[in-house]
Amino acid sequence: MDLYNLLRPLIHKLDPERAHNLAIWTLQNRLISGAPFADPVLESTVWGKRFSNPVGLAAGFDKDVAVPMQSLALGFGFVEIGSITPRPQPGNPKPRLFRLTEDNAVINRMGFNSAGADFAAGRLSKLPPKPHPGIVAVNLGKNKETEDATADYLIGVEKLACFADYLVINVSSPNTPGLRALQDRSELVSLVTQVRAALDIAVPENTPPLIVKVAPDLTDEDIADIADVAMSDDVDGLIATNTTIARPMSLKNPSKSETGGLSGQPLFKPSTQILSSLYQATKGQVPLIGVGGISSGADAYEKIRAGASLVQFYSAMVYEGPSLPSRVCRTLAGLLKRDGFNSVADAVGADHR
Repeated sequence: MDLYNLLRPLIHKLDPERAHNLAIWTLQNRLISGAPFADPVLESTVWGKRFSNPVGLAAGFDKDVAVPMQSLALGFGFVEIGSITPRPQPGNPKPRLFRLTEDNAVINRMGFNSAGADFAAGRLSKLPPKPHPGIVAVNLGKNKETEDATADYLIGVEKLACFADYLVINVSSPNTPGLRALQDRSELVSLVTQVRAALDIAVPENTPPLIVKVAPDLTDEDIADIADVAMSDDVDGLIATNTTIARPMSLKNPSKSETGGLSGQPLFKPSTQILSSLYQATKGQVPLIGVGGISSGADAYEKIRAGASLVQFYSAMVYEGPSLPSRVCRTLAGLLKRDGFNSVADAVGADHR
């Protein structure tokens, strides 16, 4: 039996945020070791960058660049740091993180708690020189009190873009007031145009790809607008999706009534549907990262067949532990081979063919 399965009842007696901090501490002190699974079928190139496997750690776990190398050592092909705000902020009042154990889900209303861009830059500057043993991406957010959101993202670009293998602008967290309004077409066009210009100035050579992270709570009109913006020269890819404000009727845990973004297993189907719709709307021309509810290699494979070039998870680690990335990779490799695919790229969007 996996050691985490033995320890999970004890870990889950802790407050969820305290348990999260314990996980960070154990990684920092290398008390958790991984057994990465490697197979040539999992290797891929996206945005001209080589990924040893398409399975990544989603933003939200390592907000302040505490354990990127240790996370890669668990078997992830890439990790996404953040969301990082320009100035330090504590986030929302506690409690703000809730396990929905019966639902294999999590609700959070963290509110972009962040040590700030200067702190993150200091830690990123101390990482081993590129190329890293995996891809390290940076996810940017805005400070809660900032009225000019674009100005905050431009600060993030200026201070952090040079460290990022790819750069994400998060316009879809439900826990920062007004943030999701940036997904509206006119707002999004203005934002990505200015961020792209700043990014090209900040990192004129080997400029990191610019990715936009979107919500699962989108209308068909929203999807069409976002896809149109994504197919411009200013955007290199999309992450689908962030957490949801919806509350499925199937939820059992009493914490289902808590305010915040729902992640985990109940998000799998709606986020995959948004991913699939974005793949169709962009005609498969825009690399997509599929996030939401992944807890197995079969889930990752379904996201890839729906249109994801890469996948990410975080919430499932709460229930499945640190061996999950390697298990997902092993199962995914077997499924790709079973269906006659020679690579991840061959399977991307297979359900649409």
